[in-house]
Amino acid sequence: MGSSSPSSDGAGVTHTRGPRSLRGAPFVLPYLPFLIVFGLAPTVYAFVLAFTDVDGAWVGFHNFVRTYHDYRFVPAFKHILVYTTIWLGMLVVMVVGLALLLHGRASRASSTFRFLFYIPGALAGTAAVLVWLFMLDPTVSPVSFLLEHGLGATIFAQSIAPGNLPYVFAMIAFWTGAGGWIVVMYGALNTIPNDLEEAARIDGAGPIAIALRLKLPLIRKWVAYMVILSFATGTQLFVEPELVQHASFGLVPDTWSANQLAYQLAFRYADFNAAAAIAVDLLVIGLVGAVLIVTRTGLFKVDD
Repeated sequence: MGSSSPSSDGAGVTHTRGPRSLRGAPFVLPYLPFLIVFGLAPTVYAFVLAFTDVDGAWVGFHNFVRTYHDYRFVPAFKHILVYTTIWLGMLVVMVVGLALLLHGRASRASSTFRFLFYIPGALAGTAAVLVWLFMLDPTVSPVSFLLEHGLGATIFAQSIAPGNLPYVFAMIAFWTGAGGWIVVMYGALNTIPNDLEEAARIDGAGPIAIALRLKLPLIRKWVAYMVILSFATGTQLFVEPELVQHASFGLVPDTWSANQLAYQLAFRYADFNAAAAIAVDLLVIGLVGAVLIVTRTGLFKVDD
């Protein structure tokens, strides 16, 4: 259980090992104050605001009902749903596929490609959006022919038409985040013993069979971890639509995403209780998604 257990080395000397559950304490303890101040405390405060009115009186679910009936609420959450679905699909297929491809062709060239994939991740979200604003303007973009033939856009306003925005924001998020996840997946693939791959080759398995039937199942937990974090990040979309809204001079609504709607309610209308209700909605959605992924993938199961 939690008690220490003796072990002996080859010389017959007995050593006492500490409780297994406490081995990670030195790594966790320095993080706890930041978690409490910047994570748990704001969450508790958001819950308090969400279930009270401006005077601090308990109102139950009134703020949640009130925000749900706001005409901007459902469209904002639909936008997030479409965007997150596209983004997660791109991440799972492209990131895992590229990581498997690089690992199957491990060489100096693959090291170069890993570095190149990671470069966009060095750009902050704001800088990445500014780069993409340049790329999406057909009048100055070096890929204007793709915009014209792919999106039918000859001016910037057509590139950021409402129907294109989920795909645009998904491309921006993928471009900035995929490289880091490719490195993570490649590291996970490196933990697979070479003996397993060698045994599969002896049994006649080809590169595709090894990738899909050996490597992919063994990194399933890492894929689930990526999906959980990316799903939570996707529901919090704010910077990209906010910058595009300003760059388009109002062509994109300032309540396109749920986070934008909460921001407007809080800082334009001073309705912090409604904003907190939307924040709690996003938290619940993220937690439900994480629980479903964890229970279906066995993310925290420890192999005996």
